[in-house]
Amino acid sequence: MAEEVLLTKEGKEELEKRLEYLKVTKRAEITERIKTAREFGDLSENAEYDAAKNEQAMIEGEILEIENKLKYAVIIKDGAVKKGTVSLGSKVDFTDEDTGEAFSYEIVGTTEADVEMGRISNESPIGNALLGHKAGDKVRIPVPAGYMNIIVKKVY
Repeated sequence: MAEEVLLTKEGKEELEKRLEYLKVTKRAEITERIKTAREFGDLSENAEYDAAKNEQAMIEGEILEIENKLKYAVIIKDGAVKKGTVSLGSKVDFTDEDTGEAFSYEIVGTTEADVEMGRISNESPIGNALLGHKAGDKVRIPVPAGYMNIIVKKVY
């Protein structure tokens, strides 16, 4: 049995939009590119045809991957977020005690994790260590460079 894929409602909607785009728009574009490339003649030495077929394979792979994620998706409900306690779907503000640097992240499933967008996985070292903590808690987190000592400032 496949593993559950934890998603926010927004994350599921983004995957559904991406799937729709790939199936409708990208498939049509690739089909047209393959058709045009075939018109160039000998397929055994046709770089445009090979490139289009490779892109088609990548798109079909992404479609299968997204369909599988959606098949096993478990939506994180807003009501499931425990007030004041870090859990999946929580937003957390914390400060690194050693450097004084402040961070703000949303704890999400691995599929939606994107540090640039302020979303870390519940399976990442920091995300996992924060689970179950409340504002004011001090947490020592093992990271590749050693340990990170943080203070949880706000959970919402």
